[in-house]
Amino acid sequence: MSSKKHIDVLVIGSGPGGYAAAFRAADLGRDVIIVDKDPTLGGVCLNRGCIPSKTLLHIAKVLEEADSLKKMGVSFTKPKIDIDAVRDWKSKVVTQLSGGIAQMAKARNVKTIQAEASFISNNEVELNSDSGKQILTFDHCIIAAGSSSSAIPGIPKDNENILTSKTALDLKKIPKKLLVIGGGYIGLEMGTVYSALGSSVSVAEFLPTLLPGADADLVKPLARKLKKEFSNIYLSTKITKVEPVKPNGLSVTMEKDGSSITEKFDQVLVSVGRKPNTNKLGLENTKIKVDDFGFISVDKYQKTNIDNIYAIGDIAGNPMLAHKATHEGKVAAEVICGLPAAFDAKAIPAVIFTDPEIAWVGITEKEAKEKSIPYEKGEFPWAASGKSLALGRNEGRTKIIFDKDTKRTIGVGIVGPNAGDLISEGALAIEMGADAEDISLTIHPHPTLGETFANAAEVFEGTVTDLYIPKKKTG
Repeated sequence: MSSKKHIDVLVIGSGPGGYAAAFRAADLGRDVIIVDKDPTLGGVCLNRGCIPSKTLLHIAKVLEEADSLKKMGVSFTKPKIDIDAVRDWKSKVVTQLSGGIAQMAKARNVKTIQAEASFISNNEVELNSDSGKQILTFDHCIIAAGSSSSAIPGIPKDNENILTSKTALDLKKIPKKLLVIGGGYIGLEMGTVYSALGSSVSVAEFLPTLLPGADADLVKPLARKLKKEFSNIYLSTKITKVEPVKPNGLSVTMEKDGSSITEKFDQVLVSVGRKPNTNKLGLENTKIKVDDFGFISVDKYQKTNIDNIYAIGDIAGNPMLAHKATHEGKVAAEVICGLPAAFDAKAIPAVIFTDPEIAWVGITEKEAKEKSIPYEKGEFPWAASGKSLALGRNEGRTKIIFDKDTKRTIGVGIVGPNAGDLISEGALAIEMGADAEDISLTIHPHPTLGETFANAAEVFEGTVTDLYIPKKKTG
């Protein structure tokens, strides 16, 4: 027979949004329980997503930077890669961070339970674990159950050579030939890692461009570089068949422009997006509304149509980003505790951690054109940046999109090394309503990549001195 317990705030999921919500609610004096199916806290992002992938991407970046020093007169012998040691290092980073979250939970008296959570009514959740079943009733519930990798119909399941974003991070082996299905950020990031570790990588993307959500001018430098590093990049290509072949490997049939080609690969990584985990929560036993895409519908307070149930992170809609989930988690916790909180962020930054990195925030130029939003822009090429050239890189670009009438910042796009670190200034400019003059008159340190942000505003203002831009003729 199931035991029954009541809790003030129940949080389902311990990812960046879940633990942020739980810790904020606890800090505000609430009694909180986190339920997660995994043995360690941190969710997909920490255990098998953001953190392990960025750990491996750092290794890939250093390998490439060391090789690039040849043109500067410094050569190294070919690096020896101990894949077991690489895997151990990645695991050590994950363990350290997840352990830190567990310690913070303990310090806040937040109880954690490893179990599968399933709703049995609007105010009851059944927990299934190795130790049995338990029913929790709650005053408030925050659903932060995340998302999982999408699959492609017809691709064999339970084949060790078919990788997902999760199993690719396990690094059980480095295949000689790897096909990445999907030219989005996960596929390109993992393709970059495997390429650096010695795989011959090909990418197949159904749409005509890589990273279709980003501006084409930002993607171009990355696409140009990947074309040299990867064996093939197949665009506008549909995967029609994937079959195991003896003694090992996979035969992949691809279709483009009515023609088919078949190629053999040692492994295939499927990275065609993610789907919310709403089908695993027993929501059919509640009155919680779910939209046609499987996301839980919420308002600006992260509240569902059930007054005391909230949803945050991937399960509450796009963009599926950890930092969005964290912000939403704090909002939900503060609303529960009676504070005047709401999700009213003007912009959410996005980063592709390839090399070069691509980052953007606010309105993209592509979006402005599609929605007929009047805009003007200032852009600065990193070929004129002393710091960028000192790094041996000249392909970067910083651009700022301004409202045509007010000249306020409405969007920023950056491509180049460390673009993910630089984009925060763009997010702040949008949130603070900074206009072109605010940015151009803010003194930035030299020589840095960050000063390209001010340079882009100076280009717009017509005050730039690091470029010569002929004045437009009038009359």
